Amino acid sequence: MAATSGDRTAQFPLIERRYGQPVSFWLERLGELEDTRYAAQMAYLQEEHGFSRGHANTLVMFARGSASTKRFADPDAYFASLTPAQAVTARAIFATLQDRFPELEAVIAWNQPMLRRGTKYVMGLAAAPEHLLLLPWGEGVMTLVAPRLKGLTVNKKSIQVPSDWTVDAPLLIEMAGERLRQIDAGH
Repeated sequence: MAATSGDRTAQFPLIERRYGQPVSFWLERLGELEDTRYAAQMAYLQEEHGFSRGHANTLVMFARGSASTKRFADPDAYFASLTPAQAVTARAIFATLQDRFPELEAVIAWNQPMLRRGTKYVMGLAAAPEHLLLLPWGEGVMTLVAPRLKGLTVNKKSIQVPSDWTVDAPLLIEMAGERLRQIDAGH
């Protein structure tokens, strides 16, 4: 029977019985692969040691520092899990966008807070220990605002902002506005 507490360690006794080694053995093997991407660590356990996807994910995520599979019921629950500075910033980001675009609905998708109109996503947010990530949706949205992102770390599909970021409302509104134009155009 699957554990419902969200505590990844609840799966450890079954993993040990099924795969014949203590969890510490598997965590040591994953430790040797720590610079390897998630997919490669999963493949190592699944393809080389016969792990099910669920058990491999439990160990890989635990090794990467995620002790819980806890899901958030709504964005407020997510924000409540953040540091005080991150919570203030995250709430301000969402409030800025929802004030300008009241049709946007705040939801949880992929266990992260997202803003969407209908079934189309506009902007998401994720928290890391030292910063927040803005997750704008839409083709070319980040390219459109690239000149305004100086001083921020820009990844392929996210923008890293400090936990105590002073919200740049015009930037957020420009990104969301472009995505909404794309949605209106059927994209």
